[in-house]
Amino acid sequence: MKEFECRDGCRMPAAARENIEALVEQVLDPVRRAYGKAVRVTSGYRCPRHNASVGGVPQSQHVSGQAADIRPVEQHDGALERLAKTVVANGKWDQMILYPTFIHISWKRDGINRRQILRKTAEGYRQISINQLK
Repeated sequence: MKEFECRDGCRMPAAARENIEALVEQVLDPVRRAYGKAVRVTSGYRCPRHNASVGGVPQSQHVSGQAADIRPVEQHDGALERLAKTVVANGKWDQMILYPTFIHISWKRDGINRRQILRKTAEGYRQISINQLK
């Protein structure tokens, strides 16, 4: 769980820990197994103060422990898209946002998961379909 702790050292609330555990069990562990290569969590739980300091929106799922930012350890052409396709093949996610160097992935353990895919562009966020993954 250390890789999911807030980077400013604050204590993770119990509800956020339960959400992170569900995210790991339902999404991240199956994706890591299927991907077959190392996947690094670059951001997990964020307290509201830390979330604001990194430019996160106030309603970010990181604040509730429902989201993580991940990236392949091996950074090569196509690795990020391959990881995104692995998330899709797993079939469990709420929102996946493709950034140039990482993927934001979320999961709601007690609600409807949207299975929404967005790509961050210079103009903002653009919704894309599964077929638009390279």
